[in-house]
Amino acid sequence: MLKIRLQRIGRKNDPAFRVVLTDSKNSTKSGRFLEILGTYNPKAKEDNLKKNLIADRIKYWMSKGAKCSDTMHNFLVHDKIIEGKKVNVLPKKKPTVKRKELKMKK
Repeated sequence: MLKIRLQRIGRKNDPAFRVVLTDSKNSTKSGRFLEILGTYNPKAKEDNLKKNLIADRIKYWMSKGAKCSDTMHNFLVHDKIIEGKKVNVLPKKKPTVKRKELKMKK
C-alpha cells in the first residue's frame, strides 16, 4: 500500500521534513520513496515558508489509493487540500501509579 508521510531530513537539532510517497513497508529512515510531494520546515519564521505542498499531486495519488499518515492527514485538512476532521495523533494517557502501589508489586 502506498503512503504519504513525512521523512526527516536536515541535521541534528535543525529538523526539516519532506512529504514523500512511499511504500508502507519501507521504514521512514530507509530513504526510499517514489515521489517528493512537498516540504515542511517547522523552524521557518514565515508561515508561507513552513509548508510547501504540491496539492494536485497529493490529490492525484490519493485518488489512486494512497493513504496518509495521521500527521499528514492533519496537515492536509488544515491547509484545506482534503476535507474531514483532524485525527488525534497523541498517545493515550496511561493511569498514574502511586509509589506505594509500585513498591508492593515488586
